[in-house]
Amino acid sequence: MPSSLAAFVKHRRKLLQLSQPDLAAKAGVGLRFVRELEQGKATLRLDKVNLVLRLFGHELAPAPLDRTRLLETQP
Repeated sequence: MPSSLAAFVKHRRKLLQLSQPDLAAKAGVGLRFVRELEQGKATLRLDKVNLVLRLFGHELAPAPLDRTRLLETQP
């Protein structure tokens, strides 16, 4: 199983025998976005990432933040 989001998307795209332009068209995102996603760009819009992931039956969401730990003072 791929260990990163970039590898996961590329792997699933290839399993479905889609080119990057095909994936972009089906997801409703730009080709540049797909290329940046597969190259592991650190800053991508989550809504666009989810448009791609939904084609594979997946979705990303922000992790819940444990705000109680933020309030603790550190010595």
